[in-house]
Amino acid sequence: MSNIYDVVIIGSGPAGLAAGLYASRANMKTLILEKERTGGQIVSTEEVANYPGSIQDATGPSLIARMVEQADEFGAERKIDEVKEINLEGKIKVIKGEKDEYQCKSVIIATGAKPRLLGAPGEKEFTGKGVSYCATCDGAFFEDLQVFVIGGGDSAVEEAMFLTKFARKVTIVHRRDALKAAKSIQEKAFKNEKIDFIWNSEVKELKGDGILESMTLLNRETGEETVIEADEEDGTFGVFVFVGFRPMTDLFDGIVDMERGYIKTDDNMKTNIDGVFAAGDCRVKSLRQVVTATADGAIAAVQAEKYVDNNFGE
Repeated sequence: MSNIYDVVIIGSGPAGLAAGLYASRANMKTLILEKERTGGQIVSTEEVANYPGSIQDATGPSLIARMVEQADEFGAERKIDEVKEINLEGKIKVIKGEKDEYQCKSVIIATGAKPRLLGAPGEKEFTGKGVSYCATCDGAFFEDLQVFVIGGGDSAVEEAMFLTKFARKVTIVHRRDALKAAKSIQEKAFKNEKIDFIWNSEVKELKGDGILESMTLLNRETGEETVIEADEEDGTFGVFVFVGFRPMTDLFDGIVDMERGYIKTDDNMKTNIDGVFAAGDCRVKSLRQVVTATADGAIAAVQAEKYVDNNFGE
């Protein structure tokens, strides 16, 4: 069984890299598979200020680079290969990639989730330069600035209230004439003097010179377009998009138990299938942050080690 990995980790964001570090440090034969770029969502974050122990001026890429270095140092193998098919039946799991096929004794799913995009011109160009998908991550960067929150569900309204701790004014832009958030959450938002609302509107375009400077809104009822420009003294404003997340779990649909597309696990990251674990943003959880992803990855790796020892030990 020398060619069989003790654990294959699918995904190389913070959860996958933490799992790789813990697994390889425990002398497990470890493979981390990634279909595109290492690092997940955090790679596009300009500054990481809320990860415990982050050094001054830490960025998403620099944090990931250190995680990769640690995993490599302990012998974790990393490959770029998109997983196309997976067979989790039996003791030996089979993972078929676009380039190769891999066999393993345990699997850690760490495929993450991606924010749903608006699809407006300029959105990608200004991500990290005015456009954000995480209030907890980036709210403090908009201290005393104007901020717009796009969306009307629970997350959008809750994050809008969180942003009032930093921004001087928060405006919720919703494509309908009423919020979708729970009534109790709505009531708190309506009572907050720092929150305004723009109804029946959607973002048509985002513009700026290096940083976000203007946003065009389209009224869905009247067809009228409104251009919002940054205050001259501010030079920019924030746009926080909360129109939902999409867990990257399509490959596992019908194989592992899920809830709204997120993989269900217990506190030890165990799924409903023996030897299969999930970690990070792809699983059901209350907080999706780097710190919780790395914790998930560490737990999953330790549990995978115990599973392999108990089921394959001599």
